[in-house]
Amino acid sequence: MNRLVKVIATATLGLMLVTQAPGRIAAKEKIDRNPAVAGSFYPANPVELQHLLEGFFRKTTTPSAGNPAALIVPHAGYIYSGEVAAAAYSTIDRDKVYAHIFVIGPAHRTWFNGAAIYTQGDFITPLGHVPVDPLAGELAQKNRLISSNPLPHRLEHCIEVQLPFLQYRLRKPFSFIPILVGGESEKTAEALAGVLAPYFTPENLFIISADFSHYPTMENAAKADKLTADAIVSNNPAFFLNTLRRNEEQFGPELVTSICGWLPALTLLKITEKLPETQYRKLMYRNSGHSPSGDRERVVGYQAMAVVRQAEEPRSSGFDLPENDKLKLLEMARSAILSHLKHEKPNMLPGSSLTPGLTMQAGAFVTLRKKGELRGCIGQFSSGNPLYQTVREMALAAALNDSRFVPVSLREMDQIDIEISVLSPMKRIRSISEFRLGIDGIYIRKGNRSGTFLPQVAEETGWSAEEFLGHCARDKAGLAWESWKEEDTELYTYEALVFGENDFKERAVKKGK
Repeated sequence: MNRLVKVIATATLGLMLVTQAPGRIAAKEKIDRNPAVAGSFYPANPVELQHLLEGFFRKTTTPSAGNPAALIVPHAGYIYSGEVAAAAYSTIDRDKVYAHIFVIGPAHRTWFNGAAIYTQGDFITPLGHVPVDPLAGELAQKNRLISSNPLPHRLEHCIEVQLPFLQYRLRKPFSFIPILVGGESEKTAEALAGVLAPYFTPENLFIISADFSHYPTMENAAKADKLTADAIVSNNPAFFLNTLRRNEEQFGPELVTSICGWLPALTLLKITEKLPETQYRKLMYRNSGHSPSGDRERVVGYQAMAVVRQAEEPRSSGFDLPENDKLKLLEMARSAILSHLKHEKPNMLPGSSLTPGLTMQAGAFVTLRKKGELRGCIGQFSSGNPLYQTVREMALAAALNDSRFVPVSLREMDQIDIEISVLSPMKRIRSISEFRLGIDGIYIRKGNRSGTFLPQVAEETGWSAEEFLGHCARDKAGLAWESWKEEDTELYTYEALVFGENDFKERAVKKGK
């Protein structure tokens, strides 16, 4: 991931090396953190700043999300990214009172491994003081991953620029937890997600501070940023990381990074991947080339996104797709894999071919089998993208990113059969009596552990309902066999419309056969 963090070095003005020791820096007296970029990234005059913010929010047409669980927001100078940031913050209920607000961003100006929380005092902006939540000190004290060293925060802009938006949007006083993430280790995101996951609840808000592509042309930025945003929408950390690597290969050295806040974004994905009721939504995209002051040959991308919790929906009574839609989805899944393996540009679906079935929003799993044996399976429970796009992405992920297998090679493709499972909305159940063996898939979650079996697993194994849940708990979620019976274990069911290439052999689904 080295090239993904080059932006840290290129943005540094006097790189400082910070070594995290197990001990904590204990401030004897309150030391407020003064603005570092007021007057450069945004106006230092409070009247000018207020007026600028009013203009941003007046322009936005983003519908309110009521209570988003998380936001992904850019952190550039307001003349470049302010309107995009306002699109994210406008989804917040202005009268909402949050128990805790976490603002998590990448360390641009200081090199360290792990996380750093400012605990010495308040943050100050031209609009006033923003108190640091007492929980910040508790987290730093209890977790060796987290330092309370104030140095990384001294000149950093990515958290500071978020605060005026919060001060303008929220009518009632609030405090927050400022977290900078340093280094380039995926293990940092995994560990930080473990620390923060218990706080990912409806009374809290997570804000991920991240700019997208750095320094490609305006045209390439739009392409790379769409791929990155789509990968985040998939709610699949492995697919997200693989997309960043593919972007590096596709867009060359001019792309210094696909997203400078990739570790904070990965931290959020590590939390939400275990929560099938969460859904990522793209709100607004711009890049610095859209600004009158921007250079179109060397731009930075800005994407606003929201994470929302889906309300429980009525249980599905069964659903289907026309055979032509099933066939088209299978063709697109195979084509997506072959195009990637052959290093060819993927075929685009003509607009006239977009039926309601192909464009509906639904979760999907793609399963690959080689001579009847599992060769890869990856999916997502919900998606804000059209079904045909979700299937393409999950087909590539199943072929390349299933950690149980080495990536699929081109020479194998003639021996591989593709199966697609289109999923209905998730339904929470309270007992095994509500589970329909052979009809329902199961998703089991307890704490930070989770696992799922698709409905067709019952037919393949011959298990009873109790065996089905027991195996899912033990073999997929890493829990005790009977943990599905415990009160603090959550059970969800869903239906799956399953179809595969073997169902359409006579219509020559497979390319090259």
